[in-house]
Amino acid sequence: MDLFTLPPLAFLLDLTTRALLALTDTFAPLTGGLAAALAVIAVTLVVRLALIPVGISQARAEQTRARLAPRLRLLQERWRKNPERLQRETMQLYRDENTSPTAGCLPLLAQAPIVGLLYAVFLHPTVGRHANTLLTHDLLGVPLGRSLIGALTTGTTDATTLVVFASLVLVIAGVAELTRRLLRPATDPSAPTWMTGMVGVLQFSTAVVALFVPLAAALYLTVTTVWTLGQRLVLRRRYPLPA
Repeated sequence: MDLFTLPPLAFLLDLTTRALLALTDTFAPLTGGLAAALAVIAVTLVVRLALIPVGISQARAEQTRARLAPRLRLLQERWRKNPERLQRETMQLYRDENTSPTAGCLPLLAQAPIVGLLYAVFLHPTVGRHANTLLTHDLLGVPLGRSLIGALTTGTTDATTLVVFASLVLVIAGVAELTRRLLRPATDPSAPTWMTGMVGVLQFSTAVVALFVPLAAALYLTVTTVWTLGQRLVLRRRYPLPA
């Protein structure tokens, strides 16, 4: 079942498609064939600007977790033989500080519907009972609705497709590595070891996702990943972690 046949989602799909087409028409006189790709970038920047308050909240939460880390270690040492008491004391500490172990996850959750909509826009040949003309647009000759995995499985891969997707994936992976090196995460000492390791793995998961989604969504992921690194570097200076 196609969820975008449901009236609310169909409306959002039609609205998103119309907005991208309007931006594409606006950019076309100046940028020609790059207009649709630039429309996706423009949408990305608008979304990221709207999420700046959420990014500030995330930076504050990270600073708070880092500040609480020594107290969390003390709780862990004191109640290590009583897991239930440790859990209660830990959650009470978070409540007292008006934060939670999962604080700061909202930016990822907030962007998921945007990526899903872009994915849907470039997969539907018809939207609102009209032909989806966005599917006729490309980036350097690669259709915006093409995914690398889809091209590989259907035998439609060419050198340009490989180069474009490889470039985006390398940028995403490079930014993830810079994030790992420049932004030490504020880890919860009460968290299990596997969870700490998973945080590092997730930093590179976006590069994997970019292989499966249409080029338009991969372009969105690339721009938002670069933006996120820049924003976090600025906010880290505003909300530094304890030494």
